[in-house]
Amino acid sequence: MGISCFHYREPSNYMEADIILGTFIPIHIPLDLTQNVQNLFDSEPSPLWNTFHWRWKNYQILLTLYFAIEEINKDSQLLSNMTLGFHVYNAFNSNKRTLEGPLMSLSGRSDYIPNYKCKTQHKALGIISGTRPGFSAAIGTLLELYKVPQVIYGPFDTELSDKETFPSLYQMSPKDRGLTQGVISLLKYFGWNWVGLFVVDDLKGKEFLSHLKAQMASEDICVAFTQTFPGYWKLGLKYAVGLVDLNQHTQVNIQIFYGDIDDLLLFCNDNQVVLARGKVWIMAKQHLIYLQSAAEEDSVIKFFRGSISFSKTRTIPGFKCFLENLTPSQYPGDFYYSKFWIDNFLCSPPALPCKYPKPCPANISLRIKHEKIDMMTISEPSYSIWNSVYAVAQALHKMLLSKTEMRSKEDRNTDWILPWQLHPFLRKIKVTNAAGDEISFDENKNIMEMYDIQNFVEHTKHKSLLVKVGKFLFKSPEDQGFFINEVLIKWPSNFNQTPQSVCAQSCGPGFWKVPQEERPVCCFSCVFCPERQISNQTDQQECLFCPIQQYPNSERIQCLPKIVTFLSFEDPLGMALACTALFCSVSTTAVLGIFLKHRESPIVKANNRTLSYILLISILLCFLCSFFFIGRPNTASCILQQMTFALVFTLALSTVLAKTLTVILAFRVMKPGRTMRRLFVSGVYNAVLPICVLIQLILSGVWLGTSPPYIDTDVHSEHYHVIILCNKGSVTAFYCVLAYLGTLALGSFTMAFLVRNLPDTFNEAMFLTFSMLVFCSVWVTFIPVYQSTKGKAMVAVEVFSILASSAGLLGCIFLPKCYIILLRPEKNSLRYIK
Repeated sequence: MGISCFHYREPSNYMEADIILGTFIPIHIPLDLTQNVQNLFDSEPSPLWNTFHWRWKNYQILLTLYFAIEEINKDSQLLSNMTLGFHVYNAFNSNKRTLEGPLMSLSGRSDYIPNYKCKTQHKALGIISGTRPGFSAAIGTLLELYKVPQVIYGPFDTELSDKETFPSLYQMSPKDRGLTQGVISLLKYFGWNWVGLFVVDDLKGKEFLSHLKAQMASEDICVAFTQTFPGYWKLGLKYAVGLVDLNQHTQVNIQIFYGDIDDLLLFCNDNQVVLARGKVWIMAKQHLIYLQSAAEEDSVIKFFRGSISFSKTRTIPGFKCFLENLTPSQYPGDFYYSKFWIDNFLCSPPALPCKYPKPCPANISLRIKHEKIDMMTISEPSYSIWNSVYAVAQALHKMLLSKTEMRSKEDRNTDWILPWQLHPFLRKIKVTNAAGDEISFDENKNIMEMYDIQNFVEHTKHKSLLVKVGKFLFKSPEDQGFFINEVLIKWPSNFNQTPQSVCAQSCGPGFWKVPQEERPVCCFSCVFCPERQISNQTDQQECLFCPIQQYPNSERIQCLPKIVTFLSFEDPLGMALACTALFCSVSTTAVLGIFLKHRESPIVKANNRTLSYILLISILLCFLCSFFFIGRPNTASCILQQMTFALVFTLALSTVLAKTLTVILAFRVMKPGRTMRRLFVSGVYNAVLPICVLIQLILSGVWLGTSPPYIDTDVHSEHYHVIILCNKGSVTAFYCVLAYLGTLALGSFTMAFLVRNLPDTFNEAMFLTFSMLVFCSVWVTFIPVYQSTKGKAMVAVEVFSILASSAGLLGCIFLPKCYIILLRPEKNSLRYIK
């Protein structure tokens, strides 16, 4: 009576040939992983020891091995008319059974007798293994005792590249440098900066996590949480702490998963992740392509719909045709092949050494029915084992060609070719496969990595499929390309649009990001830009100052050009000052006309009428010079306004000083003494004018020669305007001019004040005193006010001071005399004076 097809298994699969390659492929996984390791060899194994869970997704790797061996044996240019065969063993994920296959391979029996070879003719010249680095590392230590080369078709592992520890180990897969870059590009494209990480707790997982976090930190992408979990081979272990509750992280809609398909299923089933709200999963390994066949629960498949995966684009020329032509009777001696048809097609191939009620139809093939498990999509391990077999075959070929003496075919079953002799040729192997890719074991080779970006979408109610939505190309950090068609992506059903996964909403233009204390950089507050600053982009780290010639608009999103302005005649303030200056100029001209008309009257002749004319003309010029301060400044007006102001006021004050001296000398003449009479008669007081003006000319000349006034702009005084004004050049020279004018005014005031009580028939000292008092008060007030004002106001203050001080001179000295001349003519007579 035959045994059940569901429990029957062979320990290995063998193809006889001249040269044998040992191959380890994880096809079935033991379910009993709770047995105590110490009791493995002390007692009979548990009945569950031979209960297995089949992973037919890995059977494509074995079929690729068949395909590669057949293609090599058909090639008359390889191996010098020798054939290449294999001895396939199951690679257990369990640490307790890691060495089961290698010991079986070395001893030639299923009793695992170390250091004892029962079938030396089946000794393998090389070992091809994968897909877990831990398995390769474990058997590598054993194989190193015999110097047997081990070629790994699994993913590249940094620790396995240590030649001091593993000198006989060769990794076919290149460094996976572009995977983390591809994930980062996807996150940046959709603006996802708040993500969760689920990483299997093994060497590859730790390496991936380290690289990914480093890249995320450089791109300001934050990790909301990191969940590590044991791999599938640790099925008997439990978490020390509970799994993170995804429902509590409502803002984290993107999860990155790194692990094998077995890890993914264990992770889902053991922790009831499917009960969480729908999320978008980014699979950093090729999982979703096998999820449909590996997952038994429909809820698991539904949970991952809308997710995105990265898988490398691989093509093996002729392999698809090979798969489509497979039939159940093609490999009658391969139990795995027969079991594959039973599990996936529910029919029994011919010559199967076990009983199954339904035989397979003659015309059944993978071309007709392969929807239960996708065998047509080339996986990364399948492509890598294809390259590995060809690399070993090429190395064997070169080694055989290098031998000068070929032994007879009868001796080929003996150790005429030793495993260690293959190493020099494997290290140097460098060929191009049928797909056009370079095959070598140089771990630093710089190749273009191509990843398909796929979306796991619902096809029918109980079936899903992968849709290619983009591509990522990577050769170096500077040479990469990311392409995606967002229209093709179908997100999970609970998202009406492209999902967001951010800690804080983006700060729009006009705002800047303020980091929150003790939180990641992705968590921030949005603050409105300060005055005079803008932000014209989203999520700016800081606001930018507008150029000095511009100002921000009310929304703080752009800079607008400031309006150029100055103290113009159209400006209300400028117009008021101009009208005042014009009125005062007309008034001064009128006073001068009155004095000229009544020049022979006593009141005009008193105190030297010539000085009165000069004083009136200088006051008129003072009023007129204020027009230089109003209007658009230019170089000429900037120089004239200061020089004219300095000279005409010097002339006015020196005239007042001369008039004061006239009063003093006039009254001193009435007293005995020749000296005063001589001074008065000689008109020495008239020399005061040129001397004082000359001193001011010297000061002004020094000013012009060192740092003259020039046109300047004031961009700070007014928010929306650029004010054009005249810069004094040398502020020191300006205040020296003012100090000199103040000295003249103070001198005139002092002398006039001292003679104010003299008989006032001819004495105008009181009026001169009042005029100097007004003049000094105006300019003493001017200094602090001038220092505290900016822009047009500063110019206006100076013009006002000129007008006020000039009006003070005109009003205090000449208005009383005009009053007498025009309204009290009886007092303007020699009789009244006497």
